[in-house]
Amino acid sequence: MRTRSPYDVVALLARLGVGVIFIAHGWQKIQVGVTSTGHTFKGQGVPLPTVAAVYSTFVELLGGAALILGLGLPVAGLLLFVDMAGAVAFVNGKHGLFITGHRDGYELVLALGLASLLFATGAGGRFSLDARLFRRRDPSPRATPTSVAPPEVEPRLASEIVEDISRDTLVAGSKAAGSKPAGSKRPAAEDR
Repeated sequence: MRTRSPYDVVALLARLGVGVIFIAHGWQKIQVGVTSTGHTFKGQGVPLPTVAAVYSTFVELLGGAALILGLGLPVAGLLLFVDMAGAVAFVNGKHGLFITGHRDGYELVLALGLASLLFATGAGGRFSLDARLFRRRDPSPRATPTSVAPPEVEPRLASEIVEDISRDTLVAGSKAAGSKPAGSKRPAAEDR
């Protein structure tokens, strides 16, 4: 049986890393001020810059904390993905893939967005509050301690299973001795 422990540890580490990055970016927006962030977004051509600044600030703060805790991952992951999709579409996408000097390419926001989408689709692992609060039942027989394994059955010949074959018409491809097919008017070989 394959254990999920390495996967769950890696999922926890990934959530911690991505969550810390999101919290840091959200906290950075709080430090400069949401209004100032909105002015920056306006200069970058982001539509509804004040709304976008409030959204990104609090989604990054609260969503990052949700990733770390593993709480509400489908919602938090989706909201963070939308945040990063907006960053690619309106801010970072026009600067190319790489972050170089003063040009902020979209490599980081792409990685963060896709990681968030991965967490939204259930890759949070068992070491999360979601896994503790919303346990899924495993349909395998091993999951239920009260289940009983089916008894082992030894193979048997068909002749051991069928009790009375005296009135059968065909047995293993030949006619049984003394039997007539139902509704047959022709006598059997012994009757002639």
